[in-house]
Amino acid sequence: MKNIFRLLLVIFAASITTTSAQVTVKDTTLKVAVKDTTLKPTLDTARYDSLMARMGNGDKRWPVKNAPYPRPGAILPFNRIVAYYGNMYSKNMGVLGQYEPVEMRRRLMAEVKAWQAADTLTPVIPALHYICVTAQADAGANKLYNLRMPFSQIDKAIEMAKPINALVFLDIQVGYSTVQTELPRLEKYLKMPNVHFGIDPEFSMKEGSVPGKRIGTFDAADINYVSDYLSKLCIKYNLPPKIFVVHRFTKRMVTNYQDIKLRDNVQFVMDMDGWGPPELKKGTYKYFVQGEPVQFTGFKLFYKNDIKNAPNRMLTPKEVLSLKPAPLYIQYQ
Repeated sequence: MKNIFRLLLVIFAASITTTSAQVTVKDTTLKVAVKDTTLKPTLDTARYDSLMARMGNGDKRWPVKNAPYPRPGAILPFNRIVAYYGNMYSKNMGVLGQYEPVEMRRRLMAEVKAWQAADTLTPVIPALHYICVTAQADAGANKLYNLRMPFSQIDKAIEMAKPINALVFLDIQVGYSTVQTELPRLEKYLKMPNVHFGIDPEFSMKEGSVPGKRIGTFDAADINYVSDYLSKLCIKYNLPPKIFVVHRFTKRMVTNYQDIKLRDNVQFVMDMDGWGPPELKKGTYKYFVQGEPVQFTGFKLFYKNDIKNAPNRMLTPKEVLSLKPAPLYIQYQ
Protein backbone atom coordinates (compact mmCIF):
# COMPACT_ATOMS: atom_id res chain seq x y z
CA MET A 1 0.00 0.00 0.00
CA LYS A 2 2.85 2.40 0.85
CA ASN A 3 4.49 1.67 -2.50
CA ILE A 4 1.23 2.48 -4.33
CA PHE A 5 0.91 5.73 -2.38
CA ARG A 6 4.51 6.73 -3.27
CA LEU A 7 3.80 5.92 -6.95
CA LEU A 8 0.77 8.19 -6.95
CA LEU A 9 2.84 11.00 -5.43
CA VAL A 10 5.44 10.57 -8.16
CA ILE A 11 2.78 10.69 -10.91
CA PHE A 12 1.19 13.78 -9.38
CA ALA A 13 4.55 15.51 -8.95
CA ALA A 14 5.47 14.74 -12.55
CA SER A 15 2.29 16.46 -13.70
CA ILE A 16 3.17 19.78 -11.98
CA THR A 17 5.63 22.34 -13.36
CA THR A 18 6.59 25.10 -10.88
CA THR A 19 8.18 28.48 -11.37
CA SER A 20 8.52 31.47 -9.09
CA ALA A 21 5.58 33.09 -10.92
CA GLN A 22 2.98 30.34 -11.36
CA VAL A 23 1.97 26.73 -10.93
CA THR A 24 0.58 24.89 -14.00
CA VAL A 25 -1.26 21.61 -13.53
CA LYS A 26 -1.40 19.40 -16.62
CA ASP A 27 -4.74 17.79 -17.43
CA THR A 28 -4.39 14.05 -16.85
CA THR A 29 -8.15 13.40 -17.14
CA LEU A 30 -9.02 10.20 -18.94
CA LYS A 31 -11.16 10.91 -22.06
CA VAL A 32 -13.83 8.29 -22.76
CA ALA A 33 -15.59 8.17 -26.14
CA VAL A 34 -19.37 7.76 -25.81
CA LYS A 35 -21.32 6.56 -28.85
CA ASP A 36 -24.49 8.46 -29.86
CA THR A 37 -27.28 5.98 -29.17
CA THR A 38 -30.06 8.27 -30.44
CA LEU A 39 -32.39 6.34 -32.72
CA LYS A 40 -32.38 7.92 -36.17
CA PRO A 41 -35.37 7.55 -38.51
CA THR A 42 -35.03 4.88 -41.16
CA LEU A 43 -36.85 4.03 -44.38
CA ASP A 44 -38.81 0.80 -44.62
CA THR A 45 -37.38 -0.18 -48.01
CA ALA A 46 -39.44 -3.39 -48.28
CA ARG A 47 -42.67 -1.45 -47.84
CA TYR A 48 -41.44 1.26 -50.21
CA ASP A 49 -40.73 -1.33 -52.91
CA SER A 50 -44.12 -2.93 -52.41
CA LEU A 51 -45.97 0.38 -52.68
CA MET A 52 -44.01 1.41 -55.77
CA ALA A 53 -44.90 -1.89 -57.46
CA ARG A 54 -48.55 -1.35 -56.55
CA MET A 55 -48.39 2.16 -58.01
CA GLY A 56 -47.28 0.71 -61.37
CA ASN A 57 -50.60 -1.12 -61.82
CA GLY A 58 -48.89 -3.80 -63.90
CA ASP A 59 -46.93 -1.50 -66.25
CA LYS A 60 -43.40 -2.94 -66.30
CA ARG A 61 -41.87 0.50 -66.98
CA TRP A 62 -43.01 1.59 -63.54
CA PRO A 63 -41.44 2.06 -61.11
CA VAL A 64 -38.39 3.31 -62.97
CA LYS A 65 -35.23 1.28 -62.54
CA ASN A 66 -32.24 2.45 -60.49
CA ALA A 67 -34.12 5.30 -58.81
CA PRO A 68 -32.63 6.16 -55.40
CA TYR A 69 -34.50 5.37 -52.23
CA PRO A 70 -35.78 8.54 -50.59
CA ARG A 71 -34.47 9.74 -47.29
CA PRO A 72 -36.62 9.12 -44.19
CA GLY A 73 -39.66 11.36 -43.94
CA ALA A 74 -40.63 10.98 -47.61
CA ILE A 75 -44.34 11.52 -48.29
CA LEU A 76 -44.58 9.41 -51.46
CA PRO A 77 -45.56 6.61 -52.10
CA PHE A 78 -46.74 6.18 -48.55
CA ASN A 79 -49.52 8.74 -49.06
CA ARG A 80 -51.64 10.28 -51.80
CA ILE A 81 -51.96 14.08 -52.04
CA VAL A 82 -55.19 15.83 -53.06
CA ALA A 83 -54.67 19.53 -53.76
CA TYR A 84 -56.73 22.61 -54.55
CA TYR A 85 -55.02 24.84 -57.13
CA GLY A 86 -55.29 28.56 -57.80
CA ASN A 87 -54.56 32.13 -56.74
CA MET A 88 -56.43 34.30 -54.26
CA TYR A 89 -56.52 37.27 -56.66
CA SER A 90 -58.38 35.34 -59.39
CA LYS A 91 -61.50 33.19 -59.39
CA ASN A 92 -60.69 32.05 -62.93
CA MET A 93 -57.30 30.48 -62.14
CA GLY A 94 -58.63 27.73 -59.95
CA VAL A 95 -60.84 26.61 -57.12
CA LEU A 96 -58.39 27.81 -54.45
CA GLY A 97 -59.40 31.43 -55.19
CA GLN A 98 -63.12 30.86 -55.73
CA TYR A 99 -64.28 30.43 -52.14
CA GLU A 100 -63.68 31.90 -48.74
CA PRO A 101 -61.14 29.89 -46.72
CA VAL A 102 -63.65 28.01 -44.54
CA GLU A 103 -65.77 26.92 -47.50
CA MET A 104 -62.71 26.11 -49.60
CA ARG A 105 -61.33 23.85 -46.87
CA ARG A 106 -64.71 22.15 -46.45
CA ARG A 107 -64.85 21.33 -50.15
CA LEU A 108 -61.26 20.16 -50.24
CA MET A 109 -61.75 17.83 -47.30
CA ALA A 110 -64.83 16.36 -49.00
CA GLU A 111 -62.60 15.45 -51.97
CA VAL A 112 -59.99 14.02 -49.61
CA LYS A 113 -62.70 11.81 -48.10
CA ALA A 114 -63.79 10.62 -51.55
CA TRP A 115 -60.24 9.67 -52.54
CA GLN A 116 -59.71 7.91 -49.24
CA ALA A 117 -62.82 5.84 -49.89
CA ALA A 118 -61.60 5.01 -53.40
CA ASP A 119 -58.29 3.65 -52.08
CA THR A 120 -58.50 2.73 -48.43
CA LEU A 121 -54.91 1.43 -48.37
CA THR A 122 -53.27 4.80 -49.09
CA PRO A 123 -53.66 7.68 -46.60
CA VAL A 124 -54.72 10.94 -48.26
CA ILE A 125 -53.15 14.30 -47.37
CA PRO A 126 -54.78 17.64 -48.32
CA ALA A 127 -52.74 20.37 -50.00
CA LEU A 128 -53.05 23.94 -51.28
CA HIS A 129 -51.25 24.50 -54.58
CA TYR A 130 -50.77 28.25 -54.78
CA ILE A 131 -49.58 30.07 -57.92
CA CYS A 132 -47.20 32.62 -56.43
CA VAL A 133 -45.78 33.85 -59.77
CA THR A 134 -48.42 34.24 -62.48
CA ALA A 135 -47.79 34.69 -66.21
CA GLN A 136 -49.20 37.88 -67.73
CA ALA A 137 -50.21 38.97 -71.24
CA ASP A 138 -48.61 42.35 -70.56
CA ALA A 139 -44.86 42.86 -70.05
CA GLY A 140 -45.40 44.76 -66.82
CA ALA A 141 -42.95 46.94 -64.94
CA ASN A 142 -40.32 44.21 -64.81
CA LYS A 143 -40.69 43.43 -68.57
CA LEU A 144 -40.85 39.72 -67.69
CA TYR A 145 -44.51 39.05 -68.48
CA ASN A 146 -45.11 37.75 -64.98
CA LEU A 147 -46.50 39.02 -61.70
CA ARG A 148 -44.90 38.04 -58.41
CA MET A 149 -47.36 37.76 -55.59
CA PRO A 150 -46.54 39.79 -52.47
CA PHE A 151 -45.15 37.71 -49.63
CA SER A 152 -48.26 38.64 -47.62
CA GLN A 153 -50.31 36.52 -50.02
CA ILE A 154 -47.96 33.55 -49.64
CA ASP A 155 -48.23 34.00 -45.88
CA LYS A 156 -52.01 33.90 -46.28
CA ALA A 157 -51.87 30.63 -48.23
CA ILE A 158 -49.72 29.05 -45.53
CA GLU A 159 -52.12 30.23 -42.82
CA MET A 160 -55.10 28.90 -44.79
CA ALA A 161 -53.50 25.45 -44.79
CA LYS A 162 -52.99 25.19 -41.05
CA PRO A 163 -56.54 24.31 -39.83
CA ILE A 164 -56.48 21.09 -41.91
CA ASN A 165 -52.73 20.41 -41.64
CA ALA A 166 -52.45 20.74 -45.42
CA LEU A 167 -49.25 20.81 -47.40
CA VAL A 168 -48.51 23.96 -49.41
CA PHE A 169 -47.11 23.98 -52.93
CA LEU A 170 -45.68 27.20 -54.35
CA ASP A 171 -46.06 27.20 -58.13
CA ILE A 172 -44.36 29.55 -60.59
CA GLN A 173 -45.24 30.64 -64.14
CA VAL A 174 -42.03 32.37 -65.18
CA GLY A 175 -43.09 34.13 -68.41
CA TYR A 176 -39.88 35.70 -69.77
CA SER A 177 -38.04 35.01 -66.52
CA THR A 178 -36.31 31.76 -65.52
CA VAL A 179 -36.44 29.24 -62.70
CA GLN A 180 -32.89 30.31 -61.85
CA THR A 181 -34.20 33.82 -61.14
CA GLU A 182 -37.52 33.01 -59.47
CA LEU A 183 -36.76 30.02 -57.26
CA PRO A 184 -34.18 31.57 -54.88
CA ARG A 185 -36.66 34.33 -53.96
CA LEU A 186 -38.80 31.67 -52.26
CA GLU A 187 -36.17 30.10 -50.03
CA LYS A 188 -37.64 31.65 -46.88
CA TYR A 189 -40.78 29.56 -47.51
CA LEU A 190 -39.24 26.45 -49.00
CA LYS A 191 -37.12 25.94 -45.89
CA MET A 192 -40.39 25.15 -44.11
CA PRO A 193 -40.92 21.35 -43.92
CA ASN A 194 -44.53 21.49 -45.19
CA VAL A 195 -43.87 23.75 -48.22
CA HIS A 196 -43.14 22.15 -51.61
CA PHE A 197 -42.67 23.43 -55.16
CA GLY A 198 -44.07 23.34 -58.69
CA ILE A 199 -43.28 24.78 -62.14
CA ASP A 200 -45.47 25.20 -65.20
CA PRO A 201 -43.70 24.84 -68.57
CA GLU A 202 -46.81 26.13 -70.36
CA PHE A 203 -45.82 29.66 -69.36
CA SER A 204 -42.04 29.48 -69.79
CA MET A 205 -41.73 31.55 -72.96
CA LYS A 206 -38.18 30.78 -74.10
CA GLU A 207 -38.98 31.72 -77.70
CA GLY A 208 -40.26 35.17 -76.81
CA SER A 209 -43.98 34.57 -77.35
CA VAL A 210 -46.56 36.28 -75.17
CA PRO A 211 -47.87 33.90 -72.47
CA GLY A 212 -51.13 32.34 -73.57
CA LYS A 213 -50.37 32.68 -77.28
CA ARG A 214 -48.18 29.59 -77.46
CA ILE A 215 -47.38 26.72 -75.12
CA GLY A 216 -44.00 27.16 -73.45
CA THR A 217 -41.30 24.70 -72.50
CA PHE A 218 -38.75 23.61 -69.91
CA ASP A 219 -35.79 21.37 -70.54
CA ALA A 220 -34.35 18.69 -68.28
CA ALA A 221 -31.57 21.19 -67.48
CA ASP A 222 -34.14 23.60 -65.95
CA ILE A 223 -35.74 20.76 -64.00
CA ASN A 224 -32.35 19.55 -62.76
CA TYR A 225 -31.48 23.04 -61.56
CA VAL A 226 -34.65 23.07 -59.44
CA SER A 227 -34.16 19.60 -57.99
CA ASP A 228 -30.52 20.36 -57.17
CA TYR A 229 -31.57 23.60 -55.45
CA LEU A 230 -34.27 21.85 -53.44
CA SER A 231 -31.88 19.04 -52.54
CA LYS A 232 -29.35 21.51 -51.17
CA LEU A 233 -32.10 23.20 -49.14
CA CYS A 234 -32.98 19.87 -47.56
CA ILE A 235 -29.35 19.37 -46.56
CA LYS A 236 -28.87 22.96 -45.38
CA TYR A 237 -31.97 23.00 -43.17
CA ASN A 238 -32.12 19.28 -42.30
CA LEU A 239 -35.50 18.83 -44.02
CA PRO A 240 -37.38 15.73 -45.10
CA PRO A 241 -37.61 15.24 -48.88
CA LYS A 242 -39.30 17.94 -50.95
CA ILE A 243 -41.96 17.19 -53.55
CA PHE A 244 -41.37 18.83 -56.93
CA VAL A 245 -44.31 18.99 -59.39
CA VAL A 246 -43.95 19.70 -63.12
CA HIS A 247 -47.15 20.23 -65.15
CA ARG A 248 -47.39 18.70 -68.61
CA PHE A 249 -49.89 18.03 -71.41
CA THR A 250 -47.73 18.10 -74.58
CA LYS A 251 -44.45 16.47 -75.54
CA ARG A 252 -42.63 19.75 -76.14
CA MET A 253 -43.49 21.12 -72.68
CA VAL A 254 -40.70 18.94 -71.23
CA THR A 255 -37.70 18.22 -73.45
CA ASN A 256 -35.02 15.58 -72.83
CA TYR A 257 -37.04 13.95 -70.05
CA GLN A 258 -34.59 11.03 -70.00
CA ASP A 259 -31.92 13.40 -68.65
CA ILE A 260 -33.93 14.33 -65.56
CA LYS A 261 -31.88 13.44 -62.49
CA LEU A 262 -33.52 11.85 -59.47
CA ARG A 263 -32.31 12.67 -55.97
CA ASP A 264 -32.88 11.00 -52.62
CA ASN A 265 -34.32 14.11 -50.99
CA VAL A 266 -36.50 15.36 -53.88
CA GLN A 267 -39.60 13.46 -55.02
CA PHE A 268 -40.42 14.25 -58.64
CA VAL A 269 -44.03 14.33 -59.89
CA MET A 270 -44.98 14.72 -63.57
CA ASP A 271 -48.53 16.07 -63.42
CA MET A 272 -50.92 15.55 -66.36
CA ASP A 273 -52.32 19.04 -66.71
CA GLY A 274 -54.65 18.76 -69.72
CA TRP A 275 -58.41 19.27 -69.69
CA GLY A 276 -61.23 17.83 -71.76
CA PRO A 277 -63.35 14.69 -72.04
CA PRO A 278 -62.25 11.50 -70.27
CA GLU A 279 -60.72 9.73 -73.27
CA LEU A 280 -58.67 12.77 -74.28
CA LYS A 281 -57.31 13.14 -70.76
CA LYS A 282 -56.45 9.46 -70.53
CA GLY A 283 -54.70 9.63 -73.89
CA THR A 284 -52.65 12.65 -72.82
CA TYR A 285 -51.64 10.81 -69.67
CA LYS A 286 -50.71 7.70 -71.64
CA TYR A 287 -48.42 9.43 -74.14
CA PHE A 288 -46.80 12.22 -72.15
CA VAL A 289 -46.68 10.86 -68.60
CA GLN A 290 -46.95 7.07 -68.62
CA GLY A 291 -44.91 6.79 -71.82
CA GLU A 292 -42.02 8.91 -70.54
CA PRO A 293 -41.42 7.59 -67.01
CA VAL A 294 -39.57 9.71 -64.48
CA GLN A 295 -40.63 8.88 -60.89
CA PHE A 296 -44.17 9.71 -59.66
CA THR A 297 -47.23 10.98 -61.50
CA GLY A 298 -50.05 13.44 -60.96
CA PHE A 299 -53.42 14.07 -62.57
CA LYS A 300 -55.40 17.30 -62.75
CA LEU A 301 -59.19 17.47 -62.69
CA PHE A 302 -61.00 20.63 -63.81
CA TYR A 303 -64.33 21.46 -62.22
CA LYS A 304 -65.28 23.66 -65.20
CA ASN A 305 -63.17 22.84 -68.25
CA ASP A 306 -63.57 19.06 -68.06
CA ILE A 307 -67.34 19.46 -68.42
CA LYS A 308 -67.24 22.44 -70.78
CA ASN A 309 -68.86 20.66 -73.72
CA ALA A 310 -71.80 18.33 -73.15
CA PRO A 311 -71.89 15.41 -72.55
CA ASN A 312 -68.38 15.68 -71.07
CA ARG A 313 -67.87 14.69 -67.44
CA MET A 314 -65.11 14.55 -64.88
CA LEU A 315 -63.28 11.29 -64.32
CA THR A 316 -64.07 9.59 -61.02
CA PRO A 317 -61.39 8.72 -58.45
CA LYS A 318 -61.77 5.01 -59.30
CA GLU A 319 -61.18 5.74 -62.99
CA VAL A 320 -58.09 7.81 -62.27
CA LEU A 321 -56.73 5.12 -59.97
CA SER A 322 -57.04 2.56 -62.76
CA LEU A 323 -54.43 4.44 -64.82
CA LYS A 324 -50.93 2.99 -65.23
CA PRO A 325 -49.20 4.10 -63.08
CA ALA A 326 -51.75 5.17 -60.47
CA PRO A 327 -51.26 8.90 -59.77
CA LEU A 328 -50.20 9.80 -56.25
CA TYR A 329 -50.77 13.52 -56.70
CA ILE A 330 -54.29 14.73 -57.55
CA GLN A 331 -55.00 18.37 -58.31
CA TYR A 332 -58.34 20.16 -58.67
CA GLN A 333 -58.63 23.42 -60.59
